[in-house]
Amino acid sequence: MTSLYLDLNAIQSVPASNLNRDDLGSPKSVRYGNANRIRVSSQSWKRVVRHGVERDLGEKAARTRQVPVKVRQALVRADWPEDLAEFAGAQVALSATKKGLGTEAAGHTSVLLFLPEAGIDDLVEICTAHRAALEAGLGKAKKAGALLPSDKIETVLKKRTASISLLGRMLAELPGTNVDGAAQVAHAFTTHASEPQRDYFTAVDDWLPDADTGSGHLNTAEFSAGVFYRFASVNITDLLKNLEGDTKAARTVLASFADHFLMSLPQAKKNSTAPHTIPDLAYLAVRTHRPLSLAAAFETPVTADRAGGFSRPSRAAMADYAGQVHRLTSNRHRLFHGHAGIDPDPHENLGDTHQSFDALLSAAVNAALPEPGDDGQ
Repeated sequence: MTSLYLDLNAIQSVPASNLNRDDLGSPKSVRYGNANRIRVSSQSWKRVVRHGVERDLGEKAARTRQVPVKVRQALVRADWPEDLAEFAGAQVALSATKKGLGTEAAGHTSVLLFLPEAGIDDLVEICTAHRAALEAGLGKAKKAGALLPSDKIETVLKKRTASISLLGRMLAELPGTNVDGAAQVAHAFTTHASEPQRDYFTAVDDWLPDADTGSGHLNTAEFSAGVFYRFASVNITDLLKNLEGDTKAARTVLASFADHFLMSLPQAKKNSTAPHTIPDLAYLAVRTHRPLSLAAAFETPVTADRAGGFSRPSRAAMADYAGQVHRLTSNRHRLFHGHAGIDPDPHENLGDTHQSFDALLSAAVNAALPEPGDDGQ
């Protein structure tokens, strides 16, 4: 069966910021086209997109190692004795599989779980239903073995939300929970050569005596600025499969993901930089056969225009490269493409011009997943 994809491309100018830091606190980078670029990892941008989708749909999921801890806390709030609640939380991990999920000293599982937040309530109900067995096993340590029904624990851990169906889940210890994600998100990178810059800053001690001068604290930090190319693609066929063929739900999830891909921004150091921009140009395409990134448009770094900026030449470079790609592919496997941006003149190589992101997203979603009774035209 032929797969269907929604490709999302964006050009976005971001001022002084540090959206995604490495282990030393510096902006992440990548060398591409023999030039250093500033980079924002896919995981960083994907996390904020996921949280936006979950807010839209009202169904939160949690990627966490603290399931036993959360179960214990919920049971304590339900007036369980502390020791019994802690034992029950540990039993949730021990009973999850035939071998159990490993736990560490703090009561955390040794692996990250990804489950609906409402799953904690389900696990608490299982513990409550088997309280007598837990009370009998308390104090017997490892000799007690698994006291909760493994099949019921696994059923809870296998539950999905829309974001799990969209972004996937991998848990080797419990293969039945695995979900192949429908969305792929690329690392964002600057279209031009760019290097981190250092910021020397001080903080004043408000209560210094008048005779004292100087600062109460001084340090240096790194930040960056640049024009980013961003790309993501959603395998709509896989999304429908993960949502059990529910076209209405798939339309909602797809529209929410596309909206938050364009409108979200990683939140690192937001209070000290406030880099809240939106893309200057968005280009969406609905394709069959395979996704198609336009990242190679920037393998040769963009150079500044006469006014000294990178945004306008970056938008032009993406549009020009898209035209060459369309020529090479003879426009095959493309059901729809269109764009919306700040330029007054349309980019002919980027399909129909839309006056807003909302109009562009609506047209793309309708082309990909027509509403029942809609012929898609």
